[in-house]
Amino acid sequence: MARFRDNELQDRQSNANAARKALLEKFKTAVTDPALEERRAALEAERLARKAERDAIRAKREAEAAEKARIEAEAAEKARREAEAIAAREAAERAEREAREAEERAAAEAALKAEQKAARDARYAARKAAKKERRRGY
Repeated sequence: MARFRDNELQDRQSNANAARKALLEKFKTAVTDPALEERRAALEAERLARKAERDAIRAKREAEAAEKARIEAEAAEKARREAEAIAAREAAERAEREAREAEERAAAEAALKAEQKAARDARYAARKAAKKERRRGY
């Protein structure tokens, strides 16, 4: 059987060092490659463009949200003013109705008192007339 080439330790180490150096050189040439730099620059430009687009969309959304909040605040203020106006109108109507009812009660009470006085006066006059009649002897 044929024997494989028996490498000594130094040969193996030198081969490993040469492979490492070759790999390092390959990496160094790849890093300094102008095409790679151009590709990195293009990717960076695309990334910045996407970020700017996202920022623009975010700013647009924030502006729309602020406008919506302003419109809602105006609507809420308008609704509050309308509610206050309605409440004031209802309070005025209620006060007017209560005043009218109070006047009606006062008028009814005055009419009742006048009626009671008239009835009392009529009874008094009837008693006086009956007393006069009894005195005359009729």
